[in-house]
Amino acid sequence: MRLSVLAILAGSFLAAAAGSLVAAGFAVSKIEANSEITVRQALDDSDLGWAEVEADGLQVVLTGVAPTEARRFSAKSVASTVVDASRVIDSMEVQSRSGIAPPRFSVEILRNGPELSLIGLIPMQFDRDDLVERAERLRGVEDVSDLLQTADYPVPEGWGDTVDYALDALRLLPQSKISLSANAVSITAMSQSSDEKRQLQSELTRRAGTGIALSLDISAPRPIVAPYTLRFVLDDEGARFDACTADTEAARKKILDAARELGVAQNAGCLIGLGVPSSDWSDASARAIRALGQLGAGTVSFSDADISLIAAEGTDPALFDDVVGTLENALPEVYALHAVLPETPDAEPEGPPEFLATLSPEGLLQIRGRLGDELTRNAVESLARARFGSDKIYSAARLDDMLPETWPLRVLTALDALSQLSNGSVTVTPDEIAVRGNTGDMEASDRIARLLGEKLGNAETYAIDVTYQEKLDPIASIPTPEECLANLRALQGDGAKINFEPGSTNVASDSLALLDQMAEVLKECPDLPLEIAGHTDSQGREEMNLNLSQQRAQAILNELRLRRVLTRTFVAQGYGESQPIADNGTEEGREANRRIEFSLIDASAPDEEAEAAAGAGEETATREAAETPEADMDTDTDAGTDAGEELGSGDEGTEAESDEMAESDDLSGEETGASSDDAPAAEGDADSDAGQVEAAEGDTGSAQATAGVLESARAIAEAIALSDDAPAAETPVEEAPATEAPAE
Repeated sequence: MRLSVLAILAGSFLAAAAGSLVAAGFAVSKIEANSEITVRQALDDSDLGWAEVEADGLQVVLTGVAPTEARRFSAKSVASTVVDASRVIDSMEVQSRSGIAPPRFSVEILRNGPELSLIGLIPMQFDRDDLVERAERLRGVEDVSDLLQTADYPVPEGWGDTVDYALDALRLLPQSKISLSANAVSITAMSQSSDEKRQLQSELTRRAGTGIALSLDISAPRPIVAPYTLRFVLDDEGARFDACTADTEAARKKILDAARELGVAQNAGCLIGLGVPSSDWSDASARAIRALGQLGAGTVSFSDADISLIAAEGTDPALFDDVVGTLENALPEVYALHAVLPETPDAEPEGPPEFLATLSPEGLLQIRGRLGDELTRNAVESLARARFGSDKIYSAARLDDMLPETWPLRVLTALDALSQLSNGSVTVTPDEIAVRGNTGDMEASDRIARLLGEKLGNAETYAIDVTYQEKLDPIASIPTPEECLANLRALQGDGAKINFEPGSTNVASDSLALLDQMAEVLKECPDLPLEIAGHTDSQGREEMNLNLSQQRAQAILNELRLRRVLTRTFVAQGYGESQPIADNGTEEGREANRRIEFSLIDASAPDEEAEAAAGAGEETATREAAETPEADMDTDTDAGTDAGEELGSGDEGTEAESDEMAESDDLSGEETGASSDDAPAAEGDADSDAGQVEAAEGDTGSAQATAGVLESARAIAEAIALSDDAPAAETPVEEAPATEAPAE
């Protein structure tokens, strides 16, 4: 009984185990089939049908030949999105690439006389030994270096013909480099001359024919040209070169461009050679050619650094002098110009030599006519720069060694006379000096007469035609005090007003532009007896308002000083609330009463008393500004109502602001005083220099002292340049006299 029960139990377990095995096998087969079908479907959808899928239990094996490595990776990535990546087994292969393309066969042949080198890569099937032997048989070749390498690839089409052409070219080129590839040759070589260069280019091009792409770079040594020459002709037949030489391609282009402007043919040539006298050859040549074009006809010739310009007969002498003078001043120093104006047969004789200097109203000085030599021209230009400014001089004077001995003295004196005018001209001839122009100085004519008489003597003939114009007179054009005051008040019309920051002496930013305009008006009104009056409304205590108005008036005075206005005759006075112009009971009225007014000081009062009174008033106001607020603050601590009124007025200052303002006034006075101390010294230097000028020029009163005149002219120019560098007279050097500085 017991035995049968055990058998039954054992049979049951065996049956269950068998059933489990069958079920497990069925499940595995199902999973394999599903994985394989799903992965294959995903690969097909991604256009990866070349990949084969085989399921092995839980693993998915990918096989097949991928066209590229990228496609293989894509197949594995797609399969990993369907099943776990750890279950994907990559057994795929990548299709082998096609055969490697053959290399580029090329050879570089270097020949330096008897030595020849072969470098490069040639096909293995090409006869390398034959190539070396043919190179060794070239005439003049003694040593061949074989540095060739080979590669087992087919011989390119046309390779043999290219090699034959290169070896043939080597026979003509003992100094060369030849680079060749199939049907292409590049040659770099040197020739002995320009003619040989042209012959080689022609021969090598002919032999290459149409089957070989040829690139030539054959150089020839530049010839040595002595003397370095250029000759340009402009006449009835047109413009042309009889000879043209340049040192570089850029120089040749510059010269030819200048000539083509006058009609030279586009195909005109210019030899490039060695021996140029200076690096400025092309610039000098182009300037000379254009100068000849201005004359209209003639010839210009260069022989090294010597230039000869010959104008055509009938050329206007004035035009000739102008063009030649401009060219002389523009040429580099190394070049010497010899200009000739042929005399016209039966023509009227040329007039006397002339020097002309013209001063325009804008201050530009033009110098034309004739000067004796280079030393004279340098002296004239130095004096002109000193008198009229270095950036306002245009010189077109030409040199003439046939001028009178006293010519330098007459020209320098004439320039000195011209400097006395606002605009005009001076003309110097052997017989007369003529001065004409306009001036704003009533004594200019007398001063010019004295200058000419002192420098040239009373026997000299000169003509003075100077016209006084009031608009040029810096004194007569100054407006009257009443006009200045009217101009100031006009700026304050239409609601314009100087405003301050609330409770401060700082000018509001929107009023700075108005102060700038007022400063420009006051700069045209020197020594104007002007009072700057400060006014407030009635809010706050009367004493504090008086102090604030004084500080604000002083602040305006300081602002004008900062704008370089001469304030020596100005007085800052505060009136507080004592002079209202509107009802303080309204906001509009209070706004109108807070103001800065300008008025003229009574001219009948002595200046000393006015300054003393102003100084005392300012000193008292400053002291009160430093003391009163603190005292008021102590006494009014419990006066809540008064304090509220003072803070609410928006028109009172603080103790700190008062002290700061007083300190600023002291500093301003010190700075102004320093400027004033410097001015006399500067003026003294200028007077001293002017005295040296007159002394230097006065010593040269005769024709025998002409050489000394030229040296003196240099000293004149240097002295005047120094005096011109001194501080300008218009700077505010007199703003604060010693008696006024403490008050401010």
